[in-house]
Amino acid sequence: MIEFRGVTKRFPDGTVAVDDLDLVAERGRITVFVGPSGCGKTTSLRMINRMVEPSAGRLEVDGRDVLSADPAELRRGIGYVIQQAGLFPHRTIVDNIATVPMLLGRGRRAARDRARELMETVGLDVSMAGRYPAQLSGGQQQRVGVARALAADPPVLLMDEPFSAVDPVVRESLQDELLRLQSELGKTIVFVTHDIDEAVKLGDRVAVFRVGGRLAQYDEPGVLLSRPVDDFVDTFVGRDRGYRGLGFLTSDTIPLGPLDMVSMGDPLPDDGWAVVLDGTGRPLGWVAAGDGPVTEDTVVPGGSLYPVGSGSLRGALDAALSSPSGQGVAVDAEGRVAGSVTADAVLAALPAARDDSAA
Repeated sequence: MIEFRGVTKRFPDGTVAVDDLDLVAERGRITVFVGPSGCGKTTSLRMINRMVEPSAGRLEVDGRDVLSADPAELRRGIGYVIQQAGLFPHRTIVDNIATVPMLLGRGRRAARDRARELMETVGLDVSMAGRYPAQLSGGQQQRVGVARALAADPPVLLMDEPFSAVDPVVRESLQDELLRLQSELGKTIVFVTHDIDEAVKLGDRVAVFRVGGRLAQYDEPGVLLSRPVDDFVDTFVGRDRGYRGLGFLTSDTIPLGPLDMVSMGDPLPDDGWAVVLDGTGRPLGWVAAGDGPVTEDTVVPGGSLYPVGSGSLRGALDAALSSPSGQGVAVDAEGRVAGSVTADAVLAALPAARDDSAA
């Protein structure tokens, strides 16, 4: 657990970067700091490992005041991931990851073995172990940065806008990978971002900071989206917060409808649309009414899929709206087609989902 008690950071020129911060980041959860530039979120993060020292107040990590700890000893229990990974350019990937274990006294062979294990953990092929950072894509470099931060198995992980320098597709992949890792490792993570979508996707709790380093609101993402405390938070979260909030409402009450289904080589439908299945019952896309057989040339992309049993109202609505037919494709845990969802069905299920959420 990380606890800020009245923590303030005032720089020599009189600038107050963080002002009387009270906040608890719970053990084994992801806490996200979000806010506009100059709001003190990165300064708050760096005070945890004493890269910046508090001017006033008390900051504890697992019950110990950080100012009473030796900085080097403190940092050995805290992993740190930054933008663009911060890798050593003249060391191989395996040696970049093995740096911390070797500094802690582990032999080179054992440290490299651990590094290769971590490459697999973060989704990197171990065949890349002998490459150098410049030979990797931006997303791969960020995975190396995460692996290096995990190398000493720290209980606490600090992440300072780690995914902001990569393109949106890679960024989403890295976010999903972080959530997968967290489900397995259960670290105490403090994550800084300026992106509210990233914050509500990753955070168990989200802290919104104002300019001047004051905490505006600290809540679970669903609460933040549905009940912002004031106009500043409302504006920062954005006008489409109602749509984002659907991501925190369960879609269990949505009834699944029928779908017209065909396979490759079947006749095209006489009217409307049909979903094309592969040999295992998984969707390949859609075909519209026409003459002749279903071929690769007649199949159009099907939009997003709605996973039954693990989905949200937002996922169901997105599947319906992104489909060319207006019917979202619902799939089971194996990815096989289970039925359809429509925007009307999502809206009809909304009142019950809100009642369940409030209960």
